[in-house]
Amino acid sequence: MSASNQSRITHFKNLSTLVAWDAELGSHVYIENADLVMRGNTIVHAGSGYAGPADEVVSGSGLMAMPGLVNVHTHPSSEPGNRGLLEELGSDKLGQSSLYEYMPVFRMGIETAPYANQVAVSEMLLSGVTTFVDMSLPRPGWADVVAATGIRGVLGPMFRSAAWRTTDGHSVEYTWDEDAAEKSFEAALDVADSAINHPSGRLSAMLCPSQVDTCSPGLLKQAQQAARRLGVPMQIHAAQSVVEFSEMTRRHGRTPIEWLDDQGLLNSDLIIGHGIFLNDHRTLYWPHAYDFGLLQRSGAHVAHCPTVFVRRGIALSFLGRYLRAGINVGIGTDTFPHNMLDEMRLACYVARLQAGNFRAASTQEVFNAATVNGARMLGRDDIGRLAVGAKADFSLVDLSHPYMRPGREPLRSLIYSAGDRAIRDVYVDGAQLVRNSKLLTIDIENAMQQVERAQAQTIATVAQRDYAGRSIDDMSPRVFPSRA
Repeated sequence: MSASNQSRITHFKNLSTLVAWDAELGSHVYIENADLVMRGNTIVHAGSGYAGPADEVVSGSGLMAMPGLVNVHTHPSSEPGNRGLLEELGSDKLGQSSLYEYMPVFRMGIETAPYANQVAVSEMLLSGVTTFVDMSLPRPGWADVVAATGIRGVLGPMFRSAAWRTTDGHSVEYTWDEDAAEKSFEAALDVADSAINHPSGRLSAMLCPSQVDTCSPGLLKQAQQAARRLGVPMQIHAAQSVVEFSEMTRRHGRTPIEWLDDQGLLNSDLIIGHGIFLNDHRTLYWPHAYDFGLLQRSGAHVAHCPTVFVRRGIALSFLGRYLRAGINVGIGTDTFPHNMLDEMRLACYVARLQAGNFRAASTQEVFNAATVNGARMLGRDDIGRLAVGAKADFSLVDLSHPYMRPGREPLRSLIYSAGDRAIRDVYVDGAQLVRNSKLLTIDIENAMQQVERAQAQTIATVAQRDYAGRSIDDMSPRVFPSRA
């Protein structure tokens, strides 16, 4: 941002509703007929009665300003290419997961990653996300691709000691290669450095050892030491599948959560990707552990991504239980679409269904999870809230949209009815990235064409990668047969 832009004052005047942060209450609050003012990329007023100077005044009539959403778990370099393939697939003999039999077969080449990333970021921006954690394989130019979209990005390069595969559809094999792991880890450190030192000032880093069952203790110790040296958090997929739980208890006689604790990793610097299959999950029988208590005492965080699991009949048990025990839970869009508002709505509904209790997850809890909880995971108190001194990351919601009316409770209307249809404008770091629901920084048509081309190439060759040599129509049949 240039020096002139850093001093430019923009006044959003007489907003119908402002979702502001009240430090004394430690809570978001509604303020009616309010003003939001930013100088450059920083909020300088969030409340009633601004009477100071302004270089630009924007009418806030009929609009709600809300803090930018923080998406703590995404795989944007690959997931857009899975649309139309994975919605109804899981392995019935591998815990109903699609991780082992299908996802490796459908994965697009890394050359398509920049375009898939643009598609995913476009979905996030249009649903009000202003900060996201990008968990992808290290690649050259990654930081520049994310920075060009204008979003606030946390690059989370993934690395691991072992690759998994199935050769029969009912068992999983692990191939260990510590030399390759070391090279991947070094590449991850290069990515982290490129993000931390990026001239945009909007990028940061996170280290992401891929999965608890694919990383050796030595690699995890290296990662922990590097994360502490860089001052960044760490995130690992753990307690995400029945296969993983069974594998870790077979190897070590310890649950995935217990094993992480044994390694000295389960602490407030660690984010658990998913954290579903604790020992007391109803699909398991492992009564001689207390994973929930370990999580609660450790200060570790959980990235909750309901959509990808609900597709396969799997769910966290349950969101309100975690939050009310003091476990910090954020929201992520692990899969396509990267629509954060849809994910938030589903998080509420799934928790209530799992608990058989309509109070099992409140709108307030889920909105906090998608804002201040996510910011806390990243070690930040200047995003996920609208307050003086915070970054100017926010959305303007059209309260006149039919799905937002009647307008008594705007956040409920947004999450349960309107969704991304009512997101009008989005600002990140004081710059407008979405205007009148249109992207300003991404050529979405070109990006989508590239992803479509890559998906077509991938599905034409799935038989070469599938252990059973199946065609795409055998692996992922269309909803109805084609007919001339």
